[in-house]
Amino acid sequence: MSGALLEVAEVQAGYGEALVLRGVSLSASAEELVAIIGPNGAGKSTLLKVIYGLLHPEAGVIRYADEDVTRVRPERLTRLGLNYVPQLANVFPSLSIAENLLVGTVSLPRAERRRAVNDMYEQFPPLAERRRQRAGTLSGGQRKLLAIARALVTRPKVLLLDEPSAGLSPQAVELVFEQLAAVKHRGIAIVMVEQNAHRALTLADRGYVLDMGRNAYEGTGQMLLRNPKVAELYLGRSTAASSSTSTSAPSGMSAPT
Repeated sequence: MSGALLEVAEVQAGYGEALVLRGVSLSASAEELVAIIGPNGAGKSTLLKVIYGLLHPEAGVIRYADEDVTRVRPERLTRLGLNYVPQLANVFPSLSIAENLLVGTVSLPRAERRRAVNDMYEQFPPLAERRRQRAGTLSGGQRKLLAIARALVTRPKVLLLDEPSAGLSPQAVELVFEQLAAVKHRGIAIVMVEQNAHRALTLADRGYVLDMGRNAYEGTGQMLLRNPKVAELYLGRSTAASSSTSTSAPSGMSAPT
C-alpha cells in the first residue's frame, strides 16, 4: 500500500519449532484504524509481538516509515515512533496515574516530558481527575485508558493494541473505543487485535482476518461486515444466503486461495 506508515510483508514466525505465522502481510497508514480479527490461535497477538520486536520473525520484512525495522529492539522502535499496548501487564499497579505517565516519557527529551503528560490529561479527562490514584485501584476501563495513554505519551505515529476491550464492561468498551476514534483523528495509525470482531470492524477503516497463521480475508471494515462468509465463520452469526453462489470475495477484498 503506497504511503503506508507500517508495512508487514510475508512474515513467518513462531515459538520453537511451532510455526504460528505462515506468510502474513498487512499495512497501516496515518489516521487509519486497522483491525485484525480471527479465531483463537490464528496468530493475531503473535503478529503484534513480531512487529514490536518482542519476537523475531523467521522470514518476511517489517517496514516502518520506509525503514526496514525487522528485528529492531522494542526500545528503539518506541523512540522511532512505534509503540505497543499488551493485553495484560500494561500498567504499574503500585504507581499512581501520574507516575505511570511520567515513566512512559523516558524516551522523550526531558524538556518535553511534562507537556506530553499534560497532553494526555487533556485527551483523557478521567485520568486527569484521578492522577494521584494508584493504577491498581482503577476500574478495568480506567486502567485500559491509562495503558493507552502510557503508550501515547511517547508520541507514537503507529500504535499497536492487543485486545483493548478484553475483560471490560460494555460501558467501558464504549469509552475505550470512543477514545481510539479520537486517537486516530490525531493522525496516528492504529493496528488493533480484537476478539470483539463486530465492534472492531464497525470502527475500523480496514480489517484483516487471520486464520491458521495466514491472511484469510482483507477489506474495509464495512465490506468485511457485509461478507456472508466472514459473518458466518468469524463474527459468530450467519447471514441470509447471497443471490450469487460464487465463492470469490467481494470486489476489493482478498480471500483464501
